[in-house]
Amino acid sequence: MLALLAASVALAVAAGAQDSPAPGSRFVCTALPPEAVHAGCPLPAMPMQGGAQSPEEELRAAVLQLRETVVQQKETLGAQREAIRELTGKLARCEGLAGGKARGAGATGKDTMGDLPRDPGHVVEQLSRSLQTLKDRLESLELRANVSNAGLPGDFREVLQQRLGELERQLLRKVAELEDEKSLLHNETSAHRQKTESTLNALLQRVTELERGNSAFKSPDAFKVSLPLRTNYLYGKIKKTLPELYAFTICLWLRSSASPGIGTPFSYAVPGQANEIVLIEWGNNPIELLINDKVAQLPLFVSDGKWHHICVTWTTRDGMWEAFQDGEKLGTGENLAPWHPIKPGGVLILGQEQDTVGGRFDATQAFVGELSQFNIWDRVLRAQEIVNIANCSTNMPGNIIPWVDNNVDVFGGASKWPVETCEERLLDL
Repeated sequence: MLALLAASVALAVAAGAQDSPAPGSRFVCTALPPEAVHAGCPLPAMPMQGGAQSPEEELRAAVLQLRETVVQQKETLGAQREAIRELTGKLARCEGLAGGKARGAGATGKDTMGDLPRDPGHVVEQLSRSLQTLKDRLESLELRANVSNAGLPGDFREVLQQRLGELERQLLRKVAELEDEKSLLHNETSAHRQKTESTLNALLQRVTELERGNSAFKSPDAFKVSLPLRTNYLYGKIKKTLPELYAFTICLWLRSSASPGIGTPFSYAVPGQANEIVLIEWGNNPIELLINDKVAQLPLFVSDGKWHHICVTWTTRDGMWEAFQDGEKLGTGENLAPWHPIKPGGVLILGQEQDTVGGRFDATQAFVGELSQFNIWDRVLRAQEIVNIANCSTNMPGNIIPWVDNNVDVFGGASKWPVETCEERLLDL
């Protein structure tokens, strides 16, 4: 009996020692009273009422206590196995996430690693070892994933840095190219504008030709020049130039409602004198006639949006001048650049005032409206001749500059159109 009891005790102690948390530790167990509630090592047995127990009873009580200890140790081992299984499952999920095969699988799982047994000290140490093993495995997975993503031998970090450096250099080259293109576009603005204006002029010329059916006007002088905008690039140019003149008569039809001032219907510039002959109404000033940059104010009023016939005459003798509107003489004067002959070889422009020969136009001085029947004679016409021209009873082209289609070019968006008949222009007065 005693041998059987000793073997049982040895077996129980060996079973408990298999899960010992630290080398050299052991359980010292005594009998528990029936009402004991704690699950650790048993407390010393309470003395029995009625006297001391016999040796057989004490051995029997020790065997029962040892059995209870074995049961408790088995329960502890079961709890540890459950914790290990849960950790293993979570590790498998982590590995799946690292490999991209179970993306989002942990969203529906628990937020903790599970409830663990709390009372034995060796459980904490075992969990520490398990967590260290888990950490090592995760680091191994991360290293394998990074090496696989690098796809090249050697240190993947160095390869990645090389690729990032190359991409950065490519980006900087592209930014430099864009900056160069921006600079070129800025520098080419003026040239692009000139090219655009030239293209616009060619298109307008082509449209005009198509509208005329690729044929000339009904008669060579049956056209008008339209200057619809106040700019410094819409104008007409007379191909012929003037000879040296000692007297002249300039007549034209015009229609404008621009304000303030109709601008410059025509200007004639020669080298050394941009204002050799100019007719201008600028701002709130009256219409002025300039000869060799000398000024005479004319009593003409033509900014009502209707067609008007205008004539100015001048002679170098005493600088005498006359101004006619719609066939009626409205003003006369003298001492306008007396004894100054008009210089030859200049440039005659319609719609702009020249600051240099043929250029440097000022948009504020541009004519806005329509011009027609611009003629120049090398003498002072008689008053009746001017009346006959204005009332459409006489068609008398200028003997120096006649108004004909092939003698007038237009630029910058100015255009030629069929003009109303002389009788229709009279009805507009």
